[in-house]
Formats: sequence, C-alpha cells, structure tokens
Amino acid sequence: MHVLVLGGTAEARELAALLEREGVRVTSSLAGRVSRPRLPVGEVRVGGFGGADGLAAWTREHGVDAVVDATHPFATTMSRHAAEACATTGHPLLRLARPGWAGHPEAASWTWVDGYEAARETADDLGGAPFVTTGRQTLHHYTRPWAQRPVLVRLVEPPAEPLPAAWTVLRSRGPFDLDAELATMREHAVDVLLTKDSGGDFTAPKLTAAATLGVPVVVVRRPAVQAGVPEVARAAEVVARLLSGAASAGAPPPRG
Repeated sequence: MHVLVLGGTAEARELAALLEREGVRVTSSLAGRVSRPRLPVGEVRVGGFGGADGLAAWTREHGVDAVVDATHPFATTMSRHAAEACATTGHPLLRLARPGWAGHPEAASWTWVDGYEAARETADDLGGAPFVTTGRQTLHHYTRPWAQRPVLVRLVEPPAEPLPAAWTVLRSRGPFDLDAELATMREHAVDVLLTKDSGGDFTAPKLTAAATLGVPVVVVRRPAVQAGVPEVARAAEVVARLLSGAASAGAPPPRG
C-alpha cells in the first residue's frame, strides 16, 4: 500500500511514523511555506501539485492507493483540492484533524467569530493592545486599520510585507508553556488575544494564560469540513481504517 499524507502538522508526522512501523509506504507532502519544517519519516515531497487536477495526476503517476488529508484545520484550499482529486480518481480519502478548542474549560467565555474581519472588529470594541496569533497569512486583515495601534504579533516565519512601525513581532515556534505565555502577555501588556481554533496542545497554553490574567479571547471558528469526507481525530484510527480497508472512497466534489 502507498499512502499520500497531505501534511505539515504534528498529526501528519505521527501518522507517517505509524504507517512506516506497519510497513506501509508513505509519502508526506508539505506545502513549503515554512523554511525549516519538521520533517516526517518516509518519503517527503515539498510544494504544490497544481490544483486538484495536478494532485489527481500525481496520485495516479506514483501509484497511490489512499490519501489522508492531515493539513492544518484552516488549510481549506488543499482540503478542497484533495476532495475533488479523490472524487476524480476514486482514491479513498480520510481527513485527520486534531480536535478543536470548543471543549476547553474556558471556551464559553470566549467570543467566537466567523472570520478575521469579525475578530478585528470585536477587538476594536474591547480596546487596548491586541495579541494576534492567527498566522502570517491573515495579517492583511489588521495592518491598515491598526497601523497606529500597538499590536503584538507572533509568527513562525517573517512577514511577507513590512508591518506597521507600532507593531511588535515575536518570531517563535511552538510548543509554548504556560509560564512563557504568562510572561509574554504581562511583558507586552496584552489586553485582548486573537486566535483561531487550531486545536491541539502545542499552542493551547496561551488560552489558559489569558484566563489567568483576565484577558478576553476572540476565536475564529474553523471552516466547514469537506462534505462526504470522513474525519477522524487520531492517527491510530486512520492506520486502522487503512489497514482494514474501511477508508471511504473519494468524496463527491463540493458544489459551488
């Protein structure tokens, strides 16, 4: 069996290791947006496929038997391409996604919004200094309206465009611990935390730190999952489904 894992997440690396342990050939595909990614075991390819058609062609050319979409919960374009490609080829497709933060003990106290513009507007209503942790590709939603505002932003990679002079950029990669998050929020006098429902444990301590300090939290909800694609939360369950032949055939392409 040859499994293509659309990766770049901790869950994808765990899955690659489990598949290799079972003697399954695995190829992990990384988007290439991070300069020094953590690499999984097994074969690795870096870069895009050229849309759904390119992904379908690649799976045929390389003898792929099944595809696992283990990309970030907000990587909507890649997830859509995977669903469309597997609908074309008939390859089984599973979605591996870490659980979100809806079950976090503090979740009911947060303000949940449906996008980054709404997150910014909510932070405007709350006032004070925002701590933006929604990712490098979302910064254009904040730069112009907050050009003169003291904003703290945390990034793994450098920003694609120059940021306002009033902003402070922290370059850091998780996981983060509670003490460090408390120190960061205190040092920079954070008044509101902006994040997205990435889920998992790597970056969750900021949520506990915010609760400890009484800092309001604004959370961008996850996008809807692709229709017809089975979603599981544990890498071991993906392996069990693949080895038992219980993985679903390709989902129908999304409408619209």
